[in-house]
Amino acid sequence: MSDSKAFIAGCFGHRLTAEERDFFAAERPWGFILFGRNIGSAQQVADLVAELKEAGGRPTTPVFVDQEGGRVQRLRPPLAPNYPPAADLGRLHETDAPAARRAAWLQGRLIARDLAGYGFNADCLPCLDVPAPGAHSVIGSRAYSPDPAIAATLGRAAADGLRAGGLLPVMKHIPGHGRGNADSHLEMPVVEASFGELEASDFRPFVELRSLPAAMTAHLLYRAIDPERPATLSPVVIDTVIRGAIGFDGLLMSDDMSMKALRGDIGDLSRAALQAGCDLALHCNGDMDEMKKVAHAAPPLAGAALRRAEAAEQIIADGGEPADEPALRAEFHALIADLV
Repeated sequence: MSDSKAFIAGCFGHRLTAEERDFFAAERPWGFILFGRNIGSAQQVADLVAELKEAGGRPTTPVFVDQEGGRVQRLRPPLAPNYPPAADLGRLHETDAPAARRAAWLQGRLIARDLAGYGFNADCLPCLDVPAPGAHSVIGSRAYSPDPAIAATLGRAAADGLRAGGLLPVMKHIPGHGRGNADSHLEMPVVEASFGELEASDFRPFVELRSLPAAMTAHLLYRAIDPERPATLSPVVIDTVIRGAIGFDGLLMSDDMSMKALRGDIGDLSRAALQAGCDLALHCNGDMDEMKKVAHAAPPLAGAALRRAEAAEQIIADGGEPADEPALRAEFHALIADLV
């Protein structure tokens, strides 16, 4: 793994092209991520994941996907069941906290089972953002609760469920996307809250889960912390908040560098994210010209970034625990029966 470079790559379609295979062999991304455009039949998905692991050169090459439940779920029936959004589990917590915690764990465990069947070994879950009144709906029902303590409790349960199933969890979007006033896929959200307000609410679930192995940044501008640079590109946010106030020492990956919140040359942006303190630049859209720029900006993993990447990959290597899947599904559906 020591020759892997500090980026995660997507691919364009249902199979790797000859150009993609040659590019990945030469540039050695640490991991890969798939999106809806990459998902066809069950056999095709399994074959593509296997191709990516082969391109990565090791069986523990991370292959990520966003499988949260609700509206962010790349694999849909018949490839995987639909799951409720995080907010539904938060509402269950209001009436039956133990049932909600168990349901969140079971959802993580069952998602892990679904994904592992295709060879995936990492999921960008849990979403720990704390929604605020008047914020943009891009997070919305993806958040467990406006109460940061409940968000932390259910997020931890989901992450534990994923790990029990052998998957690497990735908490997002650190240090918190819940106050964003825009969709960062399209434009830069700006947060006007004071550091004290953020520390009392937005940061709290990440503080509680700071021992998790991996996190994804937020493309948000926190005016009270760094009025010029969004978190992904800000050494102030990463050092003072993510590594400092939150105390997270795990693997830090950027959110997708091709999102419209970030303006400029994607190579320059990727270089800036890595220099600011991100361990990995995440690039998702499969555009080869952009990938070449990201790869050129990404150095080989070394130092603390390599240590964190190795620790994350060890979770994949450790694998999951056996489970009675039909019994777990029956229990899960009984717990969420009133939510659907």
